[in-house]
Amino acid sequence: MRSQQSGQLQSLTPLRGIAALWVVLYHYAAQYLPALSTDGFTHLLDEGYLAVDLFFMLSGFVLTHVYWRVFTEPVRGSYGRFLLARVARLYPLHLFVLSLFIATALASRMVEYATTGAYETVAIEGARSLTALVANLFMLQGLKASELSWNYPSWSISIEFIAYLGFPLALPWIWRARRSTKIVLALVLVAALAGLADMTHDDFDQWDGPLALLRCMPEFLIGSLLYTAFEGRSWMSLARRDAVLVGLVAVLVLLLHLGVSDFVTILLFPALILAAVANEGRAAALLNAAPLVWLGEISYSLYLFHGLVQFVATRLLSAAGHDSRDDLSLAASLAIMAAMLVASLVCAGYAHRGVEKAGRQRLRLMFGA
Repeated sequence: MRSQQSGQLQSLTPLRGIAALWVVLYHYAAQYLPALSTDGFTHLLDEGYLAVDLFFMLSGFVLTHVYWRVFTEPVRGSYGRFLLARVARLYPLHLFVLSLFIATALASRMVEYATTGAYETVAIEGARSLTALVANLFMLQGLKASELSWNYPSWSISIEFIAYLGFPLALPWIWRARRSTKIVLALVLVAALAGLADMTHDDFDQWDGPLALLRCMPEFLIGSLLYTAFEGRSWMSLARRDAVLVGLVAVLVLLLHLGVSDFVTILLFPALILAAVANEGRAAALLNAAPLVWLGEISYSLYLFHGLVQFVATRLLSAAGHDSRDDLSLAASLAIMAAMLVASLVCAGYAHRGVEKAGRQRLRLMFGA
């Protein structure tokens, strides 16, 4: 249910926070530190990339909640104000973290020059190049993330920003469509995801190029359709039960543990969102505990900052002679991951207040959005 005072949707903020932490642990443990790989006995961590699919659906759901009246009623200038509001939401932190990447890269080159008398120049093309910098300034890095990224997790906010361009045009049609039309659209979107699963052999870790768009767009629209089902309320008496939410979480954890199917797991995310937002019982009280709400509030900052922390850690480990990290022991890997996680959370907490929120408020005032 939504908060009566704020109009917010309860449980979705902590759900976003859990998803952000999941993808951070995936990048740090499953990908970055070989000694922490757990795929020998569980796939829970190495399928953390599916958190991004949950993000896309949550974004479509929440933006439909916020904007359906704006785009289903004739309001002059609403499209432009919507895009300006999205710029105010994403850009302050994105540009701040990007500037830290650039400063860190330049500082490492200065240290390299001071110690060796030589340094690596910034490339014209490729990852962390001048071309990539221009792409990041225009939020285009997701179109070819392997060649246009500075902060590699930012590919998804770029792809989502592209979805924003069509959202105001699609929402009025989705909102006014008959139930039968919405069902057909839902089947088409699921079919698109099934096609992606077929093309990639059920691997949804697609972040580079056109397949990333094919991953995001159907999921974003599924989230929008899902909100129209939430407004219908015909399912409320069933979805608000603790057993439904707990059961869905248990099934998802089991599927992820076994690594059964990315496609099947993603198909359960809409049910998870509905069950989370509808629940009014003990499960909702547990989910909306203060630490999880805080984690959800800083989730965007955590998502962007964890890439910077990994970038700095790589430079420090390389300076210490650990270029591959294959030689790190389990204890050393655990200590490094813990330090990286704490650093990410601390940086995200400060950046959420001082950069993300403050920048958003200033830009909205400037834009009148």
